[in-house]
Amino acid sequence: MGRRTGFLVGGAVAAAVAIGACALAYDAYGGGGGGARDGRGALPPATATVVRTDLEQSKTVDGKIDFARRRPVKSAVPGTVTVAAREGATVTRGQALYELDDKPVTLLYGPVPAFREMKAGSRGSDVLELERNLVALGFGGGLYVDPRFDRATEAAVKRWQKSLNRTPTGRVGKGHVVFQPAQVAVVRADAALADQVGPDTAVLTVASTRPVVRAELDQTDASLTAKGTKVEVTLAGGRTEPGRVTGTARPEDTADAAGAARDGITVEVALDGGAAALSGADTEATASVRFVSESREGVLAVPVEAIVALRGTDGGYGLQIVEGERSRMVRVRTGMTADGRIEVSGPQVRAGAKVGVAKE
Repeated sequence: MGRRTGFLVGGAVAAAVAIGACALAYDAYGGGGGGARDGRGALPPATATVVRTDLEQSKTVDGKIDFARRRPVKSAVPGTVTVAAREGATVTRGQALYELDDKPVTLLYGPVPAFREMKAGSRGSDVLELERNLVALGFGGGLYVDPRFDRATEAAVKRWQKSLNRTPTGRVGKGHVVFQPAQVAVVRADAALADQVGPDTAVLTVASTRPVVRAELDQTDASLTAKGTKVEVTLAGGRTEPGRVTGTARPEDTADAAGAARDGITVEVALDGGAAALSGADTEATASVRFVSESREGVLAVPVEAIVALRGTDGGYGLQIVEGERSRMVRVRTGMTADGRIEVSGPQVRAGAKVGVAKE
């Protein structure tokens, strides 16, 4: 992903850097100490206007539309893939993610993984999840939902197995189901037809069906990865959608084709409008992602070149105010710097005033 612009460092540090690079002592304008006191200072070579405006520190990078919470699905038991996962498919409760040894591996909803065979006499949260799913799929007639695998559970499992063309054993074997929190999108088929898979083999990679935009930042931009950071995403075609940082992707999810992890930080951004925000957009095209790290609304600002480093024991910074054929130096406080402008404040500074700047 290519970088679009450099990032302006924030707050007082930005002001110090900009001033250190650009500020001039008052004498550089041709004025002296007397001009700062009695209003008869020499006129500067050029002027600029104090404006009331909004300042933002931001960075813009390329992004790619993707899905949140990528994670691999591994086979709980050894076997041969007889029907591979279908990339791009959305799989919901009761549907097969893939088939192993000619038997479907079914998606069910729940936070606890399927880690064992479930049969009469089993107890636990996985059994509770199973029973909830049987009820949701319409096979829970006469079933009391609890953590116990009893005869009613066995009967419900048999009815469900018949619907899947499985032998109605009344037991749910290890590897027969996969529990995920909700419906999933298949973002990658890791195992192809006829591949041998096992507990250490990723059969497919799934993700949430909630779309996100992934963008890569430098390690030095870690402050922009904070959850809730405001973002503007410009989609192909020019439409801009607001969003916020929801987190970062795991290193293994951001490796390149050779398997080497990238040096940057991959950030996930959720669009405020959700999936509807992508309606009609080209989801394969690169998006432009603008991170806003800090903003100031309605502040007075001048070009950085207008700031003057004041001499003397008090030091500080000032502006050369130009009034007709006269100029005077006034002390100001400086704030945020962005896009070549710096925030200024002080009792003698107002919007519309003319200030001296160095000639280019």
